[in-house]
Amino acid sequence: MYDWAVIEAWLEFAVRWTHVITAVAWIGSSFYFIALDLGLRRDRDMGMADGEEWQVHGGGFYHIQKYLVAPEAMPEHLTWFKWESYSTWLSGAAMLILVYWLGAELYLIDPEKADLAVWQGILISAVSLTIGWLVYDTLCKSKLGERPTTLMLLLFVLLVVMGWGYNQIFTGRAMMLHLGAFTATIMTANVFFIIMPNQRVVVADLKAGRKPDPKYGKIAKLRSTHNNYLTLPVIFLMLSNHYPLAFATQWNWIIAALVFLMGVTIRHYFNSLHARKGNPHWTWIVTLLLFIACAWLSTGPQFLPDEDAKEVELKGAALRFAKAEGFEEVHAIVMGRCSMCHAAEPFYDGILWPPKGVELETETQVARYARMIYLQAGRTHAMPPANVSYMEPEERAKIVEWYEAATRG
Repeated sequence: MYDWAVIEAWLEFAVRWTHVITAVAWIGSSFYFIALDLGLRRDRDMGMADGEEWQVHGGGFYHIQKYLVAPEAMPEHLTWFKWESYSTWLSGAAMLILVYWLGAELYLIDPEKADLAVWQGILISAVSLTIGWLVYDTLCKSKLGERPTTLMLLLFVLLVVMGWGYNQIFTGRAMMLHLGAFTATIMTANVFFIIMPNQRVVVADLKAGRKPDPKYGKIAKLRSTHNNYLTLPVIFLMLSNHYPLAFATQWNWIIAALVFLMGVTIRHYFNSLHARKGNPHWTWIVTLLLFIACAWLSTGPQFLPDEDAKEVELKGAALRFAKAEGFEEVHAIVMGRCSMCHAAEPFYDGILWPPKGVELETETQVARYARMIYLQAGRTHAMPPANVSYMEPEERAKIVEWYEAATRG
């Protein structure tokens, strides 16, 4: 009853939903504990306790104390915060596979930048995520671990270089998503390889009657602080695929770099506020200026390719759709009903750039976006919006027939 394209679309929806839910849980707990730690009151001697806080929520009062190492007696019930992070990364990895690996010819590889085979693009995607963690972890374990500011600057440089590198071979959309996945991998690896093992060492020492070494808590806190500053940029990068002004520009990697700086200024404001170290309003001015710079770069001067350059040669799935029965008729339908908006220079009133960065003016473009056309205008009536170009039911049926003819081989 349902073909694979529909099943895959619903599977993507389910995994994306899961990813958002787990990300909310992880980010929420991370922000809460950072705010709690910074806001602890340390104005009196509490023995082994480092600080305390009274909070009210949901009609109840909570008395919270923090121990730098652990209380004298290990509590019977201890809640570990780890699955939020693991679930977010795993569901994000599933999304990466479903959208960018299975749809590599459309969403991952940009043949105008690098003529890669699908397997090559997937290999680069997978290996690059691992490299980031290895480089970052090596830096943290070096003497730079004692110089947190220098370490953060080097991490910023690493992220900028990776953004530029991704943009040399992948589509703009994939560049943003992969930079987000690159950063999120570092964050989850911090939890899995550093924070949790260090906490287990402390717990094991307590159970054995040994005094835990405070260094494990110090190391874990450094990694947790890094995660705190990286969270907001990751959210931006994950949302960017909905906004072509962010990803469909030659300067997208610079926009991404500025977003990391905005993440620092925003978190600095809230961290300072929670720690009762003043109210640094200057951070909002800097954030606003950085955001304006991103907006300017999205439509700023670009080095455009020669308009007379030949189209990229079709291959793989796109070639199959271009050769399928009914393609010429579908191309004519798309040109008549869709290209007034989905063009390099749209001429429909109120549309200043192609929605989602999708251009449907040439046969090559129609063939490459076959699955999207099929789901948006064939199986559903999502496009054109409100059917403003009056696409007829017979035309939608032609799109379905063409797509199914191609997928049947």
